[in-house]
Amino acid sequence: MKELLDKVRQLEQSEINDLTERRLAEFASFKKKSEDEWFSELCFCILTANAKQKTSAEIQSQINAEGFKTLSQETLTNLIKLNKHRFHNIKAKYIVLARQFANIKSIIQNMPENQARDWLVQNIQGIGMKEASHFIRNTGGQNLAILDRHILNILVDQKIILKPKNLNIQKYKEIEQVFVNIASTLRMTPAKLDLMLWYLQTGEIAK
Repeated sequence: MKELLDKVRQLEQSEINDLTERRLAEFASFKKKSEDEWFSELCFCILTANAKQKTSAEIQSQINAEGFKTLSQETLTNLIKLNKHRFHNIKAKYIVLARQFANIKSIIQNMPENQARDWLVQNIQGIGMKEASHFIRNTGGQNLAILDRHILNILVDQKIILKPKNLNIQKYKEIEQVFVNIASTLRMTPAKLDLMLWYLQTGEIAK
């Protein structure tokens, strides 16, 4: 683990730290954004499941907040497909089903982060632990781990965890606690550590 800690500390002493802090400030600003913008971000996280984050962001910018609420399922399907994004039919269906919770900001903004994540997983089709954690982080949460393949690969490569055979809720929370402990050792939030590790794997500070 020492190698990983040293790499993150080096990033903290570089310009990457400033980029990371700016991204975290963007996430924090979501507390003041509208219901439509929160719903758009929820749809973005639905799009990211088992698919590329960058393509999901491009689709989000094309559809915009109003489109996620009003476009037909067929139109959504075609827009997702045009971007060569995975599972276009089911993603469009999940977005349409999620419209019953278009007031997602009002529903979860006052919940503790763990409780909000549980609610999302239980009520939004297409949202699992990773996607729910991603949504909460992108709307200003600080304390959950987004265990995507980039983060898991780092933890496995550094021999901090064994590669999980599956990532059910119990296993997710077990690995998340390891991640939170690493963040605590570094005296940073899990949200910041996620961005730092993503940079180590991809060279980007993504949302």
